[in-house]
Amino acid sequence: MGSVTDRHVIIVGGGIAGIAAALRLSEHGIRVTLLETRKKLGGRATSFTDVRTGHVIDNCQHVALGCCTNFLDLCARLGVRDKIDWRREIFWVEEGGRTSLLIPGILPAPAHFTASFLRASFLTMAEKLAIGRAMRAVMAEDPGEERARTFQDWLLGHGQSPAVIDKFWSPVIVSACNLSVDRVAASSALHVFREGFLAHRDAAMVGVPSVPLVEMYDGAEECIKRGGGDVRLGCGVEEIRPDRVRTTACEEIVADRVICAVPFERAVRIVAEDVRRMDGRFGDMALLRHSPILGVHLVFESPVLPMHSAVLVSRPTQWLFRKDDAGVMVHAVISAADEWIELTEAEITERVLADIHACFPKSRGVKLVSSRPVKEKLATFAPTPGSDDARPATEGPSGLILAGDYVQTGWPATMEGATRSGYMAAAAVLGESRERFLQPSLKTGMFARMMGLE
Repeated sequence: MGSVTDRHVIIVGGGIAGIAAALRLSEHGIRVTLLETRKKLGGRATSFTDVRTGHVIDNCQHVALGCCTNFLDLCARLGVRDKIDWRREIFWVEEGGRTSLLIPGILPAPAHFTASFLRASFLTMAEKLAIGRAMRAVMAEDPGEERARTFQDWLLGHGQSPAVIDKFWSPVIVSACNLSVDRVAASSALHVFREGFLAHRDAAMVGVPSVPLVEMYDGAEECIKRGGGDVRLGCGVEEIRPDRVRTTACEEIVADRVICAVPFERAVRIVAEDVRRMDGRFGDMALLRHSPILGVHLVFESPVLPMHSAVLVSRPTQWLFRKDDAGVMVHAVISAADEWIELTEAEITERVLADIHACFPKSRGVKLVSSRPVKEKLATFAPTPGSDDARPATEGPSGLILAGDYVQTGWPATMEGATRSGYMAAAAVLGESRERFLQPSLKTGMFARMMGLE
């Protein structure tokens, strides 16, 4: 850690991007003032106490994958990496309860899932062969060349039937990109499969925090204070400039640099108008759109989910996560939830229960004790074709530094993308290359490189 200097940086936004930037700067002796409107850190990846049940629940289930090297590095810096439970196996459950298990075998990447994939019962042999051919094409493809069309177009062009898209490709991409395959840019989807499944045998490991998300950030304030900085929670911001911030309490705070780490829809409102006019990044950002996520917290009278998590094949509810050891507390996730957002809580609960009952028939006689749907209407930016051109760079002509999962990180809107953006923002403040601050990706296996995956 470097010695404390007289340099001062304001970071507006206490989500993962803001926390990541603050920690890296504090480690280099920069005095950071982190401003967060809410009374807690974490942004959209946080928790709250449900007044109905008294349970502390996450806004929505967030998971890490083994390929999320920067987010895992952030967890290590916060001292919470051991608070993530890791699983190699992924359960795919069909209507009626038939279950397939995808788990890495003895073969090297990208063939590590081959044995369990061939045993999977939710796909026919013809569908498996078609997926195999498409996976070879994924390895050979340059994602940057596929930014202008949807992943569905790409899949249809590579011999994938609507049935196999629905059963296999869609659950992965909807969960990873928060957008349906007929809307998501092929470039984003290809990145997910190349980075998250094919490059390394540990890439697809699923990590679920074992504590409420808000507890993952407990060490942030201490780290920032060691660098001579402070964290101000419940501090609203009215205007942001490259060298100063005005709070909603009319306090003006001056700094050497300012990092704007709030969501893009808020940034285009609170960055000073003259700054936005002279910085083309903000005009581009106005073209970005949102995609919603719905999380449903369910408590049953007795266990209904026999495994730690499950992909529900060809069901509107994509994932279920067990939130206790018994399977009494279950969290359901519906990504790309546009068709659900206007539903009432009762209607949402009814639909989720129908999916659970369909895939876990023994649950039909179990009493539901409570249900708490949580709607995140502005959950992520929508990575549609052409959206990469609207994602802003970290630095621009105004001198204001941007951080957030929507900047040009090369990743979809994930905790990994948010962390990368924070590290990139810290590098910009210090005049360093982003490569010095970003953790390298998992090394592509030799066999995968021989097959054309770089």
